[in-house]
Order: sequence, then structure tokens, then C-alpha cells
Amino acid sequence: MPCRAERNTVSASRITALGHHQPARVLTNDDLATMVDTNDAWIRQRTGIATRRIASPTESVTDLAAAAAAKALATAGLDPADIGLVTVATCSAVDRCPSIAAQVAGRLGIPAAVAYDLNNGCAGFCTALATADHTLRAGAARHALVIGAEKMSDVTDWTDRTTCVLLGDGAGAAVLSAVPAPGNGEAAGIGPVVWGSDPTRASAVRLVDDWHPHFAQDGQTVFRWATTALPALARHACEAAGLTTADLDGVVTHQANLRIVESLVRQLDLRPDAVIARDVVDSGNTSAASIPIALAKLVERGELASGARVLLFGFGGGLSWAGQVVTCP
Repeated sequence: MPCRAERNTVSASRITALGHHQPARVLTNDDLATMVDTNDAWIRQRTGIATRRIASPTESVTDLAAAAAAKALATAGLDPADIGLVTVATCSAVDRCPSIAAQVAGRLGIPAAVAYDLNNGCAGFCTALATADHTLRAGAARHALVIGAEKMSDVTDWTDRTTCVLLGDGAGAAVLSAVPAPGNGEAAGIGPVVWGSDPTRASAVRLVDDWHPHFAQDGQTVFRWATTALPALARHACEAAGLTTADLDGVVTHQANLRIVESLVRQLDLRPDAVIARDVVDSGNTSAASIPIALAKLVERGELASGARVLLFGFGGGLSWAGQVVTCP
């Protein structure tokens, strides 16, 4: 069995490639209106969501994660053996052991990486990104795959019109590579993480663990927290990276609700040309997958150029949060 031991002198990392994957099936608001007492206008007014992607019964979280990771790895131009760490942020996976990360590594032919799953709800991708960045900075690996993957349809109560209209499936992935520390005036590839939790609001977003685990939330609690506490935390992440919000080229937050996104944008004093992720309209809330999916799409479409400085910020179950400024590949 190969043994991996990395040593290097770098003190930074950056995203070198991105990839995303979503199921083929599109579930519209009109489709949902045939399932529960709702309608397109009601859903759009409260959430901004128009459609979401739903995986087939035979598609697993591993399938979604592996597809997104394969695209990112191919874009990076790396050999699978170059990857020293695979981590998957997910809260919806039913597999406990082997981890989704280990299964992805096996499918992609990654021979000796440390592989583990991370569950921090909707803040999971930014949390996993930070832990991978710390690993590369410490010299324990030179390249990492960081994936956010969710099959939220497996944990959706399709009789609850307040939550079933929100959720979708998909995965996004980033390849991180170790790089020399930036010089004076240069932005870090992955900025310092701002993260934490508020245990007094732990039940605000949760998976109810009964005979059939399902997503539940106190929507008003989450909305109030996100529209009042989140702006200061977002500014803190910018300050940690040595930037102001006016320096940002883009903002990609957890795609929970379009009203939350728009409220944050109004409070951050962004430049008029800053690119804002609004993928929630087309993809719904994909929990830990929402940020990497939205970021990958913006880069793929050319809306965020190479070197663009983008604030990522996730929040959700716990109530937990994590965010950092990254430089686009």
C-alpha cells in the first residue's frame, strides 16, 4: 500500500480548478403545486426560487460528488496520484463508512489520499475549504479536492410546503494547490477563515432524526440572523484578508433564499460591478453544495475572471457559519 508523506515550504494555497454537477431532472414551482398547497407566485415571493434539480432514486451523493470532482480534476490537469486530500462536505449522505470522500477517491483512482467527510450543514463547504487550506499550509499535502455534495431530496418532507419548495440536489468541487506565500500587496489565494457557531440557535436548521430523517427549520430565526448578523461577519472575513468590501469582485453566499442574498448585498457597500451569485433561483437550496455550484457556474460562464477576489460565506445548521475571501482560478 502506498504511503503518503508530504513536506514543503509553502505557506499558502489557492483554488486552481472548479467543477459542478447537477441532476438532469428539473422540478418547477408549477410541478410542486401539483404535490402540495402552493403556487409559483407564493414560492417566488418568499424564496426567489423558480426551479430546482432533483436526483433520480438511483443517483447517490457519491455519484453527484464524483461527477463534480472529476470535472474539477480534469480542469486542473492533475494526475489522480497528485491529490493528497479528499474531503466532502455533506449533511444528507446516508453512507457512514466508507465515507463519501473515500468512495470518490476510489472512483477517480486517487491512490493514497487522506479522505474524510465533514458535516457542518450549509456552512460545510467553506469549513472544508478552510481545513484543506490549513492542511496544505502545514505541508501535509500539495493538492486537495474539496467537494460539497448533497441529495437533499432524500431528506425532504414532500408534504411540508414550507420546506419542500426550498431544496435541491447537486455537487460542486474545487481543487486546491499549495503555492508560495503572496508578496506585498498580493491577495492570498485562500484568505483567513471566519467561522463559528451559535448553540442557542442550534435547532434553527436541522435534520430531524426519526424513522425517516427530514429537513426542518425555523425560517424566521434563520432569516433574522442572516439579515442582521451576517453582514458584520462578511466584513470581518474581508478585513481578515486585508480587504474592504469595496475591493470584492464578487460575492457567493450560501444559496438559502434570494431575499437573504439581496439583503446582504444592500448592506455591504459593494462596487456596482461586483458579481453576485443568485443561483438559488435555478437550483434551490443545495446546502453544502450551493456555494461551489454557484462559484463554478460564474467562473465557467466568464462572469468572474481569473484572479477575481470573491467572498464565500456559508451558514446554516448548528447554527454555524464559515467564510473566506478566495481568488478565482
